[in-house]
Amino acid sequence: MPKFTKIAPIEDELLEQVGFSWHHDGELEYLVKERLIEITKEEAEAYAQASEELYAMYEKGAEFVIENELFDLLEIPQTLISQIKKSWIEDRDKHIYGRFDLSGGIDDKPIKLIEFNADTATLLFESCVIQAMLFEYNHLQQYEQFNSIYEAISTKFHKIAKRKKGDFSPFVFASVEGIDEEEVTTKLLKSMASDAGVPTIYSSLEDIDLNARYDFFFKLYPWEDMQEFKPNANTTMLNPAYTLLYQSKGMLAILYKLFPDSPYLLETSFEPIKQKYVRKRMFGREGANIEIVEDNKALFATEGEYDHYKSVYQEYIPFVRDEEGLYYQAGVFYSDYACGLGFRRGKEILDNMSQYIGHIIIPPQ
Repeated sequence: MPKFTKIAPIEDELLEQVGFSWHHDGELEYLVKERLIEITKEEAEAYAQASEELYAMYEKGAEFVIENELFDLLEIPQTLISQIKKSWIEDRDKHIYGRFDLSGGIDDKPIKLIEFNADTATLLFESCVIQAMLFEYNHLQQYEQFNSIYEAISTKFHKIAKRKKGDFSPFVFASVEGIDEEEVTTKLLKSMASDAGVPTIYSSLEDIDLNARYDFFFKLYPWEDMQEFKPNANTTMLNPAYTLLYQSKGMLAILYKLFPDSPYLLETSFEPIKQKYVRKRMFGREGANIEIVEDNKALFATEGEYDHYKSVYQEYIPFVRDEEGLYYQAGVFYSDYACGLGFRRGKEILDNMSQYIGHIIIPPQ
């Protein structure tokens, strides 16, 4: 079972002052405020190593899909294929950040890839800002935390801007109006770029002219839902269109085909497999439209809006559980390198009602 360090909870008013308005939903407390998961330095390093190796596999997998024209297997919209190919050649260095969801890594359980949120990864504000606040609020600076997310992404923006000759060009950041989490996450990314010395602009997606020229444009909006979007030829997209290949859960089956002996991969197929498995949709999000199946019977299932997508079938592996029976999943952020860690806890199928919990690196006993 996971071990915890007890901490004093931050007052709601202070959380809301920094923009964390979604910490509470009705009677549900989304943020675990009174404890942190304990991990060792070796466990933190293992999470980082796994994510580095997995990212390299995703690059190989994307190359395999593009070279063999396997876009239909991943349910990639035909209208986006040319953009994906172009961005793969021209914008390989423009993937700002993503989040690997992993089982295991603590409680002596092996690290296994669940999926890669490469396009519009959430939990950024919680992992980058809130768990750092929990540390400072509880005067835990004598300990370590696997959290250099802000510095990594800020450096990434600086690198991209520096490659353009002359003055830095404005970076435009956009998200859907009226969704606090997405707006705050997008504005956090804008702050990271600003701190890198980059001129920045924020706009709601509803108010922006998508056909205008922007030197650099980041949108916190799924590529699979922008099938008719054709950016200006002079606009550089951040995260590029090719990240949709990474986002598709069909890539899990491609990776297993290419790297069947990887210790980090679960058997995954485009067809049902023999053992207990998890059925996912190619572009399902937040735990929606997922089934846990054994002996052709669904043991658990969630509803959602993604059941029109094709399915992929991944070997079942249980998450780490605590004494209350809650399940824990690690999330490692990647921006040129593995740069930060956070956890979610909840039911066996983790959905958007799952809680966020931070971590602490404890010294050797």
